[in-house]
Amino acid sequence: MSKLLEEAFTKHAELPEADQDSIATWLLDEMVSDGDWKKLLSESGEYLERLADEALAEHSASQTKELDPDEL
Repeated sequence: MSKLLEEAFTKHAELPEADQDSIATWLLDEMVSDGDWKKLLSESGEYLERLADEALAEHSASQTKELDPDEL
């Protein structure tokens, strides 16, 4: 465990149990979410590559237009 993470856990251990549980729940949810994104992106790599190729081809064929930030 890194020194910084160890320090964070030490400080959080001083909090009331309910606060510790809230932080632990948030951290675990974030770790699961990060893993879900990594899995999703690794499984969809070929599809994303194909979409990127299509977008580049459309741009090269002048079939795209510049976005107006005021319309976003």
